[in-house]
Amino acid sequence: MTAKFISIMCYILLAPFLGGLLEGLDRKISARMQGRVGPPILQPFYDLVKLTKKQFIIVDRSQHFLLLSYMALMIFTGCMFFGGTDLLMCFFVLSTAAVFLYFAAVITSSPYTTIGGQRELLQDMAYEPALLLTAVGFYLVTGSFNVDTIIHTPYSLIAKLPGFFFAFVFILTIKMRKSPFDESASHHAHQELVKGITTEMGGRNLALYNVTEWYETVLMLGVVALFIINENPWSYLAAVLVILLVYFFEILVDNTCARVKTTTMVKMTWIVTLLSAGVNFLVLMLVH
Repeated sequence: MTAKFISIMCYILLAPFLGGLLEGLDRKISARMQGRVGPPILQPFYDLVKLTKKQFIIVDRSQHFLLLSYMALMIFTGCMFFGGTDLLMCFFVLSTAAVFLYFAAVITSSPYTTIGGQRELLQDMAYEPALLLTAVGFYLVTGSFNVDTIIHTPYSLIAKLPGFFFAFVFILTIKMRKSPFDESASHHAHQELVKGITTEMGGRNLALYNVTEWYETVLMLGVVALFIINENPWSYLAAVLVILLVYFFEILVDNTCARVKTTTMVKMTWIVTLLSAGVNFLVLMLVH
């Protein structure tokens, strides 16, 4: 119980710090890839402080409550995951958090945020099958959805779940809002939706959104680590290395791929999920 409590508290307190550092590293590496010097790695934290000091102009009073609910559910999901509970339930709560983000976007009645919210729902529809199949894959190999059971296997589960791992990394591009799948909210304002779902978010509301995204990034990378961690203590170091490689891969994809249409994103994601996770699922069923 003590170890679980420490793990949960570390997530609550350190996840925003780690998420912000990763975003700063993302900006720096992206700038280098584009031949620029780039901002300092701590720039996301400077931006966050500036947002909290800006005048708090309310577009719709309900938006602040919805964003707080979005953050609370995201933190709750991470606490469940790092507390070693049911992985499938974690993904269900994660989907509920995404619904609150959708409502926070469309409640402003702005055409930009409304279209962004609609695209957010399409993104949810695109990646949900891969998320659920990931949980099912862990269950087929370990006989349990519990994270505690999964990390105490005698070997890294990626050995039996390579297809599930590939599908999860593929949809991670959507979850991290990277090109070519940054459909609902781009990091750049020079697009047809301006800033998509975040167009009408400013000041403290945008700060809440950014911190929640950092929580989600750490949570998603935690699921990546779940494929690697086993009862061998050295597997934790291997998991960190895999996480860094996956994160670098996402940055590389973001800087080398142009955005695709929303319908293309859904088709591509479902096809990859079917061919990688689906085939892996059939192989596991035949073996067992």
